[in-house]
Amino acid sequence: MPAYNAFYAQSGGVTPVINASAAGVLQTAAKYPEQINKVYAGEDGILGALYENLIDTSLESESDIDALKMTPSGAFGSCRYKLKSLEQHRAEYQRLIEVFKAHDIRYFFYNGGGDSQDTAYKVSQLSESMNYPITCVGVPKTIDNDLPFTDCSPGFASVAKYVAVSILEASMHVASMSSSSTKVFVMEVMGRHAGWIAAASGLAADHRGLGPDIILFPEVDFDQQAFLAKVAATVKAKGQCSIVVSEGAHTADGKFLADSGVRDAFGHAQLGGVAPVVTGMIKDKLGLKCHWAVCDYLQRSARHIASKTDVEQAYALGQAAVELAIAGKNAVMPTIVRTSNSPYTWEIGHAPLADVANVEIKMPSDYISADGFFTTERCREYLSPLIQGEDYPSYTNGLPDYVVLKKQKVTKKLPPFEVS
Repeated sequence: MPAYNAFYAQSGGVTPVINASAAGVLQTAAKYPEQINKVYAGEDGILGALYENLIDTSLESESDIDALKMTPSGAFGSCRYKLKSLEQHRAEYQRLIEVFKAHDIRYFFYNGGGDSQDTAYKVSQLSESMNYPITCVGVPKTIDNDLPFTDCSPGFASVAKYVAVSILEASMHVASMSSSSTKVFVMEVMGRHAGWIAAASGLAADHRGLGPDIILFPEVDFDQQAFLAKVAATVKAKGQCSIVVSEGAHTADGKFLADSGVRDAFGHAQLGGVAPVVTGMIKDKLGLKCHWAVCDYLQRSARHIASKTDVEQAYALGQAAVELAIAGKNAVMPTIVRTSNSPYTWEIGHAPLADVANVEIKMPSDYISADGFFTTERCREYLSPLIQGEDYPSYTNGLPDYVVLKKQKVTKKLPPFEVS
């Protein structure tokens, strides 16, 4: 049986550890030369396949591929392009098959979140609907931690660590200034429908009164009157108040506090800017001096403070994706299975892509305090193991020595193509 080529691509918002998964895929594929010849990476996700912009990863040095484990963002470029149904996007699917045939690609690894796993599932059906054999395995990734069947989503734990550290340090800053200056600090984090990242900030809270005092989750309808009363009571008791708000915070009618009315390529509301909205309420209603910050890209690119657990899991899932494909598993996604909470241990499992695609897992109700403004001990027990360990990158001249790949392209064999 001849060896075939593989296609690997990164999709959606990138993370501090998505490149660790890429390294897992590439280094593991190299161990199976009888099954996999070369791995071609798509430049800018699935668009790399549609435009036939294929990167020959075999031309990268072994040291650079290994350095991906310590490098943030998407080394090959990502995209927010979602393939619709075969009926709606038949031309795109036909183009994929043409590109795969032209470059002898029979393995497809798509590294992304829920929408990306939907794309991976649709591609996995090509072998049946278009009579072209291809083994498709999704590689999980999302900072939102909302993928089903897996204990956690790669990328989340490093963001969780960054957020917890940031609010810990910021709360100490506010405490030192509160007697004559800022009384309230509001930090905005990502999370459209699931409040996992916001919840992670609660790990910074301890007996010293540090960390956040209030957390606003997408899972809890925002009640302005109750919120302002909580802020006022906290400032009265402590002299200051630190708040973490998820970008997806919304009122009982479902309206996001920071909905700009703009939609992204996946049809989601373009959020961001809830921190100044919340700060404005506090200033107007309570007359307190406030400061706010939006973590935005900083949280999802902070490889310098990544969770060692997260890095190890991201790599292991990339590795497992290849091993599943070699074993003949199609239309599946490798998962993390928690086998023990204390000490935290885990192993690799897998789930059908058909069951993973477009499913969002929100925080359980027993992870949120009765008043809706904080996390519970049960939530802490789940989150705490995920941020354990440090995996610092190497440094040069005082800065992280992140790798930038050469990304040499494969010669195109087909006519140009335009995405509809």
